[in-house]
Amino acid sequence: MKGNDHFNYERIAKAIEYITTNYKDQPNLDEVAANVFLSPAHFQRLFSEWAGTSPKKFLQYLSISHAKKLLKENQSTIFDTAIETGLSGTGRLHDLFISIEGMTPAEYKYGGRDLSINYSFAETPFGNIIVASTPKGICHMAFAENEMDAFAMLKKQFPNAFFQQKLDIIQQRALFIFQYDWSKLQEVKLHLKGTPFQLKVWETLLKIPLGQLTTYGEIANHIHQPGASRAVGTAIGSNPVAYLIPCHRVIQSSGHFGGYMWGPVRKAAIIGYEAANMER
Repeated sequence: MKGNDHFNYERIAKAIEYITTNYKDQPNLDEVAANVFLSPAHFQRLFSEWAGTSPKKFLQYLSISHAKKLLKENQSTIFDTAIETGLSGTGRLHDLFISIEGMTPAEYKYGGRDLSINYSFAETPFGNIIVASTPKGICHMAFAENEMDAFAMLKKQFPNAFFQQKLDIIQQRALFIFQYDWSKLQEVKLHLKGTPFQLKVWETLLKIPLGQLTTYGEIANHIHQPGASRAVGTAIGSNPVAYLIPCHRVIQSSGHFGGYMWGPVRKAAIIGYEAANMER
């Protein structure tokens, strides 16, 4: 590490310590930058390069992490949680949860108690699949070797939601993709929860054309974080919607297909299937 790099690292470490210690006061960019003797613009750029996210997002992650802890303990109301986290009210807490978790604070606090989720199973060219939807869109899709285990995994994500085994129009539109019918793809809505980084990676995956492959490094470059290949791999491994969000189209830079949540054999079969259909 060069001398200047070491100096920059120390400044970012000091900034992270300051934000971590004072996040309940919700310090703004100018305050944190002044603490490390940098202009706000320079500090914003330097922090994003070293931490992989902006100071504002880093503060949001700390805030929501604390809020989630309070809500999980079930000893704090949503209003009290907002105030204890340093937010001005429940509106800001609501916006923060929608932005990062894809659900309201109440839905998180009660494990999705206010959510109504339909789910069904379907046969695809690559095996049985479970698909689940809320009124907002597809929230889960996974290849299912065992239907009971598949449902248990779904329920683990939303432990207190109301589940109904029912095939609805939202699921039907999503399942058309396995019939090689891409005409309704624009009608498919997703209801996802994830960090802004994960959502950015998943959004990028949706842009990979049918029959084409890319690498973890190329995804990292596309989202303007060239050093984040490993973090990209982790986000891809957390993809909650199999096939529809085509994480199977991402391979290693060496050309090896690499891992896949639902098995490397299935990944190879999907890649081969899509390539064959492109040649029709």
